[in-house]
Amino acid sequence: MYNCEHYDMIEVIFILYLLLIICVGILSNKFVSSQLDFLLAGRRLGPWVTAFSERASGESAWLLLGLPGAAIAIGYGEIWAVIGITIGIISSWFLIAERLRDETEKFDSLTIPDFLEKKFNDSSGLIRIISALIIGIFFTFYVSAQFHGSGKILNTIFGIEPLYGITLSAIIIIIYTILGGLLAVAWTDLIQGVLMIGTLVVLPIVGLFELLSFDQSLSELLKFDSIEKNSVFSGLTGFGALSVALGGMSWGLGYFGQPHLLIRYMAIKSVNDIKKAKWIAALWAIPGISGAFMIGIVALGYFGEDFFIGKDSEIAMPLLAQTLLPAWIAGLLISGAVAAMMSTADSQLLVSTSAISEDLKLNKVIKTRKSNKLTNTRYITIILGLFAYATAMYSEVSGDTIFGIVSFAWSGLGSSFGPAVILSLWWKKTTREGIIAGLLTGSIVTMIWGSSEFLKLIVTERLTSFVLAFIVVIVVSKFTYTKKEKNSNRDSGTQIQSGSYGIS
Repeated sequence: MYNCEHYDMIEVIFILYLLLIICVGILSNKFVSSQLDFLLAGRRLGPWVTAFSERASGESAWLLLGLPGAAIAIGYGEIWAVIGITIGIISSWFLIAERLRDETEKFDSLTIPDFLEKKFNDSSGLIRIISALIIGIFFTFYVSAQFHGSGKILNTIFGIEPLYGITLSAIIIIIYTILGGLLAVAWTDLIQGVLMIGTLVVLPIVGLFELLSFDQSLSELLKFDSIEKNSVFSGLTGFGALSVALGGMSWGLGYFGQPHLLIRYMAIKSVNDIKKAKWIAALWAIPGISGAFMIGIVALGYFGEDFFIGKDSEIAMPLLAQTLLPAWIAGLLISGAVAAMMSTADSQLLVSTSAISEDLKLNKVIKTRKSNKLTNTRYITIILGLFAYATAMYSEVSGDTIFGIVSFAWSGLGSSFGPAVILSLWWKKTTREGIIAGLLTGSIVTMIWGSSEFLKLIVTERLTSFVLAFIVVIVVSKFTYTKKEKNSNRDSGTQIQSGSYGIS
């Protein structure tokens, strides 16, 4: 047992951290005077800020709480998720980042839906509307998972009721997001990314050294009671083993279509800066993702498998930190856990705001004499934040897991936008109809497959929805591609590119 002074120190460190990110939001407000500043930080982010911001936003409550918890609940079969995520992060940076930065500036686009609409000359507005609705639906679940995770952390460490913890996190995130937009989000993400990687690297290393001092061997301590959990294929063979591997690796597919990550590529200062940023992101991902998995395994060895029977295994990280580390270090690392949730929630809140204000053009609907476009965008941010907060409160009461909520939202967004973005950047025969069909397929298959326990036992919705959406974009584009459309797309792109350089 730790004394009161230990917990007091953790509380002080945590409160100082919260005050720091609010200060960043206040300072960032001075540099925000337009929609471009608010939504894309004026396209002036440097490589280090961009890379750390993308990584902090990409790895949410599920990485520091959900993945360690899954390692304890599922066992070594969760290693496939680690492999898939790491490959997905690196592939997204190397395949998408440079082309997306170049293309979105060429088409003068502030959002992914806006880019897809302009690139494919969608005068009907269907791409924009469908995309905005997909973002609104799935991000509501995603943001609520971050608020939900904050409640768990604060309850575990400080004994605060989860509902109060959710409320505190929601208030802070909404405040600094409306003050500084993406600029505030990106700079707080830099701080949060440093804290997160510190947590993911330091905690499992300290834990392993602690386990080496035990009387039992390390191999015995890190062994589960059941054969299934000790197997990387969960004790299965044949198609079952393949399903386990593909299901875990399918997490990596989602990185190609997460709007809150793609806007980082769009906001970086120049295409040349991406060359440096992608290596920074890769070097963050490799130890970071494997470290989260090891936190769960080390917690298993330290506390024992029986300790988690009847308990929430998703609290393994904060329990391990406060048990093994000095108070001030534990306070920093636990702040890093909350940072993971906040950095994702603020980014998703910002993207949801852009979807409503820019893509559904709600700004024009609510425009008044006394308000401007930027003010209305901030009002929309507050409304969406409150809606996500209400959803998080419901999730806490209903007992949903962070892992499950994030998996559903990750699949919906990744499979809807991933195939559309990849093919729009790399395949010249992609058509407007193909993009619309892919967006609908990814979201609808996720909803149907994700709601069926039987189908999820065969293979996860993260894989089926992405693969089917990818195939649908290609097939529909093949049937709808014409020479006339080819010339139309080329001419439109030339006109917009020329306009961006001031050529009439």
